[in-house]
Amino acid sequence: PQVGRADCLAPAAAGPAGSPAAMDLGPVTICGEATILHGGFLLASRLCHPKPLSELTKSDWCKVGKPIIDALREICTSYSIYPPQPDAWKKKAAVILWSKVLLSDASSASTNQRWKDDVFFSVSNMIPEVNHTVLFELLKAVNTPWIFAQLLLVLPDHVCRRELETFIKYVTNETTPEDVSFFLDVWWEILKHRDGQEDRLTLLFGTFSRQHLLNSDEPPHVPKRFKCDAPESSMVTSLLLALVEGLKPLKGSIDSAKMKCYALANLVDVLSVLVPAESEPASLPVQVYLEKISSVVTLWSKDDKNQYNKRELDEKVKEAERSVSLLNVAKLGNSRLISHLGFLRSLLEEWSVELQGVLNNPQEICYESYRLLDSLDSLGKNLVSCAKPEDRDKEMVQEMSELGNLIVNFLKKVSPQGRGKDSDSSLVASVAMVIIEQKMDRHLEMCSIFASEKNWASTKDWVACLSKNKELFQKPELVLKLLETVASLSTTADSVEGREQQAKVARVILECYVELSLLDKNTVISGVLLRWGRQGLSGILKSFGEAFPEELNIAFNQIIQSASGEGFKKVVNSVSRLAVLNPEATVKKICNLAVANLGTHQFLAEILCSFPALNFKELHSQDEGISLILGCLKETITDKLTSAKEKEQFLEFLVYLMQPSGANPLLAPAEVTQNLVIPCLRSDFPHLELCLQILDLALKVPLPSDQNWIHTCHPFPLLFCLCKLLHEFTRYWHEPQDRHSYSFEAKDVVAGNLTQLCDVLLVQKDSVSSELWTQSVAWLHKKVEALDWTVGLRLKKVYGEHFKNEVPATLFEVCKLPEDEWTSRSLPTYGAGSGLLAWLECCCISTALREQMLVLLKIDMDNPEEVNLFSKGFLLAMVQILPWCSQSEWRRLVHVIKSLLEREVLYVPYSLEYVQHLPLLNFQPFAYPLQFSVLLLRGFQFLCGSNGATWLSLEAWKHVVRLYSLGLSDLLGSVRSIPRCQWHPTEEKNVTRELSFVYIQMFCHTLHVAAMLPEGTGEPLLLLSLEILSQYQTLCDADESLGRALRKANEKHFLESITENVTNKELRTMLQQKLRKL
Repeated sequence: PQVGRADCLAPAAAGPAGSPAAMDLGPVTICGEATILHGGFLLASRLCHPKPLSELTKSDWCKVGKPIIDALREICTSYSIYPPQPDAWKKKAAVILWSKVLLSDASSASTNQRWKDDVFFSVSNMIPEVNHTVLFELLKAVNTPWIFAQLLLVLPDHVCRRELETFIKYVTNETTPEDVSFFLDVWWEILKHRDGQEDRLTLLFGTFSRQHLLNSDEPPHVPKRFKCDAPESSMVTSLLLALVEGLKPLKGSIDSAKMKCYALANLVDVLSVLVPAESEPASLPVQVYLEKISSVVTLWSKDDKNQYNKRELDEKVKEAERSVSLLNVAKLGNSRLISHLGFLRSLLEEWSVELQGVLNNPQEICYESYRLLDSLDSLGKNLVSCAKPEDRDKEMVQEMSELGNLIVNFLKKVSPQGRGKDSDSSLVASVAMVIIEQKMDRHLEMCSIFASEKNWASTKDWVACLSKNKELFQKPELVLKLLETVASLSTTADSVEGREQQAKVARVILECYVELSLLDKNTVISGVLLRWGRQGLSGILKSFGEAFPEELNIAFNQIIQSASGEGFKKVVNSVSRLAVLNPEATVKKICNLAVANLGTHQFLAEILCSFPALNFKELHSQDEGISLILGCLKETITDKLTSAKEKEQFLEFLVYLMQPSGANPLLAPAEVTQNLVIPCLRSDFPHLELCLQILDLALKVPLPSDQNWIHTCHPFPLLFCLCKLLHEFTRYWHEPQDRHSYSFEAKDVVAGNLTQLCDVLLVQKDSVSSELWTQSVAWLHKKVEALDWTVGLRLKKVYGEHFKNEVPATLFEVCKLPEDEWTSRSLPTYGAGSGLLAWLECCCISTALREQMLVLLKIDMDNPEEVNLFSKGFLLAMVQILPWCSQSEWRRLVHVIKSLLEREVLYVPYSLEYVQHLPLLNFQPFAYPLQFSVLLLRGFQFLCGSNGATWLSLEAWKHVVRLYSLGLSDLLGSVRSIPRCQWHPTEEKNVTRELSFVYIQMFCHTLHVAAMLPEGTGEPLLLLSLEILSQYQTLCDADESLGRALRKANEKHFLESITENVTNKELRTMLQQKLRKL
């Protein structure tokens, strides 16, 4: 609180408790009440005659004052205004009298000018001339020290000081007990005064005084509100010091112990704010603040003589709140402060015995004694802390020390019962609720206590207060405190009424929560998860969980319907409510919907990314270390993914959680790898392929270069796990299929992961010491030695210069391998003549190694026998390696075949098996497609022969057929592009007949292969055959040559005759239907 003067005429709160806030005092004009007051003064003037009222003395008041007092009481108790406002006319009367007194002392303007400028002129002109005696005695008679203090403090500085000095001089002359009491009351009101609480009439009086009472050499100005460091602070200090000086002559007139406590308390409070402190005084802790106010209210309620005894609780609390805080004013110099400290010491010494007798008597405890003890305790501590010789003169230190010791000793002699602080807990609760409901000072801090007190929460008043003031509790920390309080009472509601009350509280708390910002909601969700785990609020109170399942379904049905992104904020608000009620169920629902509802996964991921608090790790749980979201994702992998589309949506959902657009990532690649990949990298895990795809996604997430996340995921053991999986593919077809939880196509994913992991690891290589790196590489090399030799070649980037490429010795027979990079390895399974097989295996590993192998291959092209043997050996090696190739490896092998054919290193004679006559066409651009198709046909003839028919299992045959279809399908695409890129510009561009011949040859070769395959393995070839016929049909439809009709008829007849020989009835029927449409 601060003392100052108002600077405008805006309405303000009224004075002390009991006077209405923002009191409408009405115009100060002639009215019925003014006439009654005028009559009272006329009677007083008659009683005072022949002396005028302007010369009235204190001793005269008892003779002439009664008519004035009676008139004012009549006005205050009249019912002309409803509800009655007794304080309103008390203040009007004070304003009228004081303005008249002030103008009589000033060189005022003429009457003609005053009636224009003076708002009080009409009424004050009815009143006879009066002096300060009338003003002071009237205020004293109606006991309104707060009116005197308020009006005093809006006067200009020099007038304010003069008027206070006049008042002090008045009460110290012919002092009565009433003078002492009123003096102390005014003093206390000045200490309690708070700037900004002036009502309209007070502001009007301040404006009037500035207009009429400023000296001519002081230009009118609007005074600033008081600040502790403003110049006005010195004026306030001077007022307080004047009051202290006024106490000195009055002390002999103070007889009762209660008044002595009162006087000392005022004096101690003044010195408390004047003594320089080591640091700025901090606000009282809010709990202490509440206890002080409650103690004051308790004392007033027990004291029948106290003016606030009969007031309502809210009025008591308002006034008690004013009394708790003190002014902050300018500090005094040493000399002046020493004298005032000495005055306090002399009073304590003089009154000590009498006061201790009263203070130790529980029957004598009153508000004044409570104030004294509380003020002494505060001042004593301040003096002890400030009495340090290093920064003060010796006299000051000695005075502070002596007074501090005196206070300490004085307080030691007072029993704890004399403090009178104990308040009933229900009263403390009521006081807190009044502060909150009336929005008094520190009401926001009081909300924290209100939300935390478990003993209050079971009452109806607590629930009513919360419901009425819920907007004050819309802060995350308060919502959490309310939840904790309600949780502690969750088992106490046995009655129907108790359960209804709990439900109401739950509803109000949720309403407070819903109004929070998204950031604050996340704070609450984090707090809920930390306190009550993944079940959230549903696990602590039945009221929170009863309607949750229905609410969950309704909310997400609406969300799915609005997945277009409209109303995203509304959707997030809806989910935020669910997330705090039951975080785990909400996340599970989102994860399930993300895979079950096509096209909603990104929208749902955006929603989930709005709640980073849900990425919560629960300590001391079964899945310690795994976050709530990852736990739900893991459960989704295990239980919910049944189709390829669902898996695809799940992966896209996961990608968005790691790489959202316009939001912070909810999941980091490291935690995804640690929780969804590493524990699952074993061949018997049912969802191994999906985990491998997840690793692929995690490794592709772009991150800043300074984030070395891969080192948190045990990269070298992770590399070895991938190597082991690759090794297991070398015996994939030799094991029963029911032992495999993954398809052979997963080999590409494993190899891709291995390559990416090596690249990521190399990027972050510098973040580990060279010694640790070397040890890790050596460990990995030792482990990989037990695996297939091709696995080690995939780790060359990681091995670097530490280890050479280790390959079968026979590879050196077909390659010119540099010995500084390559070394032989003893492998019994690679005997004589296996060099070409090893060479092809190397070609399949990577594109870079394939190109290197093609360069290093050594063949004497001038030796026909060697070329012929190479071609036969190549066919044999290709057949051997084909079943173990993944699709990517097969495409690399196809590229090798193409390169060898184009370089004429590989000799594949074209057979005329499906040629009826010699076509006079240019097939040079189509040499590779025709040779490749024949090569595959020869390979399958060898593979399906008597020696190889039993070599492969049924699933292996299906895999080989898929590779054949992939190779021919890719070949079809290349054939379509040949006319646009390989013909000379001057040659004829119409190559319909050549293309037609190539398509028919590929069709015949495909049917030939289909005829050789084991039953139940040729389905891919049906699709391939239909694809070839579709290309052929497109070609025929575009043919506009003259001989097209005869040629088409001959070709169709040839195709039909070939199709007739197809033994598979289903394949034959479908092909015949297709041919009939040609």
